Amino acid sequence: MLEIFRTPYADSKQLPLASGPGPILIIITGYLLVVFKAGRKFMEHREPYNLRGVLKCYNMFQICYNMMMLLPGYYFLFVFKPYNMRCMTVLPQDHPLKDWERSISYAYYINKIVDLLDSVFCVLRKKYAQITFLHVFHHVLMPTAGYLIIRFQGYGGHLFFLCSFNVIVHVFMYGYYYSAIESKTVCWKRYMTLLQMMQFVLMFGHCAFTAMQRECKASQGTLYLVSCSAAVMFMMFANFYAQCYMRPKDKEN
Repeated sequence: MLEIFRTPYADSKQLPLASGPGPILIIITGYLLVVFKAGRKFMEHREPYNLRGVLKCYNMFQICYNMMMLLPGYYFLFVFKPYNMRCMTVLPQDHPLKDWERSISYAYYINKIVDLLDSVFCVLRKKYAQITFLHVFHHVLMPTAGYLIIRFQGYGGHLFFLCSFNVIVHVFMYGYYYSAIESKTVCWKRYMTLLQMMQFVLMFGHCAFTAMQRECKASQGTLYLVSCSAAVMFMMFANFYAQCYMRPKDKEN
């Protein structure tokens, strides 16, 4: 089974943090140690840090970063039109638009690593209740799956369009976080959860649609991986939504 890891990388260009399993394994292991052990030990006898200024800068950075992926990404998709939208396959290495595809996809992968700071900030503020199983599972899944897809499929293709849904969600999500720092009366948190659930429905639907194209040569393994991940994440977010926004109303009634 491990022979698959001896196959050549799908993309001929090796980029930092995506050129071997070592970096992402170290990052994920360090993340889990900080979140569950070292970080909590460090904060054990300390007062929670006031990170208001840091969080405002971080959230604004994330909004700008995601917008800088979204706008060139849609320009690439709908102006250059490199893909058949019914069957989006990774561009060949010698394609004139390959650098566009690779650069935007790599920026997305790096952003999933930067997202891990969300949990670190929770630890430093002693907001341990926010570090739920859903929170950690999502943050571990995204960069890990990202590396595996880069390793075996390459940059872009079918996932380029799907990840654009996630980028849109993150623009709104970090906008919400920024607003929540400025005002405690922000009331659209539940709609953010619904938006996140909608993205998983769209991702699952697009994977199913692509899988039905019999002549399509998109990676079936990637389609199954993304479909299963989207289904699991939808169920977890739906459970979170029910716990936060439906049960209290039942109790009141």
